[in-house]
Amino acid sequence: MSPIRVLLADDQTLVRAAFAMLVESAPDMEVVGQAGTGREAVELARRERADLVVMDVRMPDLDGIEATRLIAADEDLAGVKVLVLTTYDTDENIVEALRAGASGFLVKDTRPADLLDAIRTVAAGEALLSPGPTARLIARFLSSPSGPAATGGPECLSERERGVLALVARGLTNTEIADTLGLSPLTAKTHVSRIMGKLGARDRAQLVIVAYESGLVTPAATDTGPRS
Repeated sequence: MSPIRVLLADDQTLVRAAFAMLVESAPDMEVVGQAGTGREAVELARRERADLVVMDVRMPDLDGIEATRLIAADEDLAGVKVLVLTTYDTDENIVEALRAGASGFLVKDTRPADLLDAIRTVAAGEALLSPGPTARLIARFLSSPSGPAATGGPECLSERERGVLALVARGLTNTEIADTLGLSPLTAKTHVSRIMGKLGARDRAQLVIVAYESGLVTPAATDTGPRS
């Protein structure tokens, strides 16, 4: 299996160097580029065809949110995932980063092993969304005038699909969804893929936003299950 091609974007040289050493230490990953600005990140993503960009939010020239938006809007970069790094998990910019096309977020002081696991998770097509912080962030999103991140709503879904969508919004992986509903992991993955197609969602992060925006789940429901 080919290694995960990782692009690192952070305006701090020492931070990039530390991340590069960590990523290169993993046998299933390789660093294909380093960017000090958001604009450089977009240019390198196009040139190097990275599988995943580890993107800092605050960078000069073009911030991480706008860089993520440009990457997500580029049809030639449809397979590139973005993992956003933030100093705090309540960073108000994270909602906009998710809406811009990021597949998840991680705080900078996370453990090295967790960063590597996050890269693997996002590269595999899963969203990296911690239920607690995600609930707070989506609640903030709902109070803003911005529109939904995807093109459809859950009214077009079957009852089973709505249940799966609610579990995605709670931060469950395909395996956890399968265990909860008594399905095989492959069947759960198929359900999630079908839901993404019906809703016009780029990835699971957008599914979370749709679930909250439509009222299918609420911030208070993330600990107890979907809203009845």
